[in-house]
Amino acid sequence: MLKRDILVGVDIGGTKTAVLVSSAPPAVLGRIEFPTRPEKGAEPAVRLIKKAVRRMLAQRRLDGAAIRTIGVSCGGPLDRIRGVIQAPPNLSTWVDIPIKAILEDEFKVECHVENDANAGAVAEHRFGAGQGCRNMVFITMGTGFGAGIITDGHLYHGTNDMAGEIGHVRLTRSGPIGYYKAGSVEGWVSGGGMAQVATRMVTAAQKREEATILTEVVRKGLPITARDVALAAQKGDALAARLIHSTGKRLGGVLAILVDILNPERIVIGGVAMRLGDTLLDPARAVIQREALATPAAACEVVPAALGESIGDVAALCVAMGL
Repeated sequence: MLKRDILVGVDIGGTKTAVLVSSAPPAVLGRIEFPTRPEKGAEPAVRLIKKAVRRMLAQRRLDGAAIRTIGVSCGGPLDRIRGVIQAPPNLSTWVDIPIKAILEDEFKVECHVENDANAGAVAEHRFGAGQGCRNMVFITMGTGFGAGIITDGHLYHGTNDMAGEIGHVRLTRSGPIGYYKAGSVEGWVSGGGMAQVATRMVTAAQKREEATILTEVVRKGLPITARDVALAAQKGDALAARLIHSTGKRLGGVLAILVDILNPERIVIGGVAMRLGDTLLDPARAVIQREALATPAAACEVVPAALGESIGDVAALCVAMGL
């Protein structure tokens, strides 16, 4: 393997962080994952990122001289140019963390930093469900909710690199909180938002003495997650099914706005949508057909991300490639 042939990708999320190495994306040579634990601040996770890179290089009898570039994919807000993570909602303790400077100082190579939605958009456009599209929107639907926009084949950043923050848009005057705002798109439609709504629905169901599998999660003293909702629905739980359907309808309302404004050929959705599939997306598609203008609605497909659970890995490598 040639010197400076290794790309390092770092995918930082509110729940987990993955560090990987590759010489020919999207193929991965090695990967290490660990809990991010944002309640402990940035320092422990940053230390583990460095350790993971060193370990994977050592396993291949390489050192830092083998690295060509490093790419960091992380939720916004962040300063892409300076490479500073600015306390995203799912990493609220990561206040102005200069991740670019930290990793460049450690490994003596260039480090690129990008919003995870933008990185995911490039990954799906280059290697996944967006291949062949000139105009595409990629949606992150995990703990948070954001969009990466491809226009005329190129990633659109906006004036301040803040394009695509659809999760911050307010849908209702009150409601579940997301992106620090009650009733926001992220509050209603993200995986984290689904968990909030599920908790409220379970509380109401208990008062009505309505049976639901999700009650068992609460009885164990555990927080309900979007994954719990998906598993309950698969087992025929009526409450979980209602929540997924209502979330799909709200998602459709958001996507209809994007269809009317951006006129994309395809909207690709990651995270929760990959796991729930048409159970979530069919209600969304129905709302798009009802709410969006007929011509752009007819031209737009809504599909789950094709890269599956590896999308974060591929996205981080795309950042290392310079997008």
